[in-house]
Amino acid sequence: MLYHLFYWLAKHYGEQDVGYAYKSELFRATLAVLMGFAVVHLVMPRIIRLLVKLKVGDVPEFDHAKLNELTRNKANTPTMGGLVILIAILVPTLLLANLTDFYVLMGIFCLVWLGALGAVDDYLKLTVSRRTGTRAGVKTYEKLLFQVGLGLLLAYFVYHYGRQNVPADMAATPPYRQLMVPFYKHGLELTLLAFTIITVVVMTGTSNAVNLTDGMDGLASGCVGLVSFAFMLLAWVAGSDQWASYLLVPHIPLAGELAVMCGAMTGACIGFLWYNCHPAQVFMGDTGSLPLGGLIGYVAIVTRQELMLLLVGGVFVVEAVSVILQVGYFKATGGKRLFRIAPIHHHFHLGGWTETQTVVRFWLLSAMLAAAALASIKLR
Repeated sequence: MLYHLFYWLAKHYGEQDVGYAYKSELFRATLAVLMGFAVVHLVMPRIIRLLVKLKVGDVPEFDHAKLNELTRNKANTPTMGGLVILIAILVPTLLLANLTDFYVLMGIFCLVWLGALGAVDDYLKLTVSRRTGTRAGVKTYEKLLFQVGLGLLLAYFVYHYGRQNVPADMAATPPYRQLMVPFYKHGLELTLLAFTIITVVVMTGTSNAVNLTDGMDGLASGCVGLVSFAFMLLAWVAGSDQWASYLLVPHIPLAGELAVMCGAMTGACIGFLWYNCHPAQVFMGDTGSLPLGGLIGYVAIVTRQELMLLLVGGVFVVEAVSVILQVGYFKATGGKRLFRIAPIHHHFHLGGWTETQTVVRFWLLSAMLAAAALASIKLR
């Protein structure tokens, strides 16, 4: 809204009076970081008091007696704090982004879709747990159905929008269907089928990977903040013809506006971390983790950096793979475990690391991976 206000003022009174700063996606993305942080601090204390009053508290329960003992002090900590994260992303986006931009509108759609799915899941877990004494929620196949459905919708519309907006000088090698390979100069051209499969895998995989990472105070919010900051820069580069050409990445016209959404996500996660760091005053729940992971995956799809996501979000990849390996090994060996427990952050916790040590070390790993990913752009 503010973006459109400045655009209107510049059109009617001249840019020499209004200024040029509003045109810069990176400037508005930086403002979105600050605004997202501020929105969380304005809203979160009230939400925490409301959640405590409504007794919307989580009761962590694991298939491991020692881990249940270690986490018993977390019982009844308010959850569904992800609602504040969603608000803190949407408010800066609505105020600072170009709301006529297709990619921004689809990003908002993605955020609301997965936020609603996560909220329903959290609500069912809380209400059914109180009534029956057992944890329940949206069934796994139902959750996957909604995630796959979102992936199919995004794949169809993003692919066709990209095809309609290919500049004449890019018609031979359209960037919207190139899959960029780290350390390699040229992208791999994708068919619509391949594009769709990759989109569905990325959306479901990233969304669930962040959900699995959300198991310790501050772990998911800190890692998402770092990853979203990296993708803020990648989205800005992809939207800039000059920088995309210089760094040999696909130039996606209008994708630079997604930097504003990534900036808002960074600020929202940093703000949430203030209340979610150990000992946590609130948990984000699926209401926050599912849309955060989905939005990161969506930005990677638009900017054609799906493989780069594996490096930037390496912590999420390790968390998800540890669960897959644990389940596979357990079934293959008739009950033996590869790790003490999965996801892997709990493995280290049971191995003697304190919760704070585990979280900070995972943050450091995430920061190093994000730095390595950004550095790798020029190494082709």
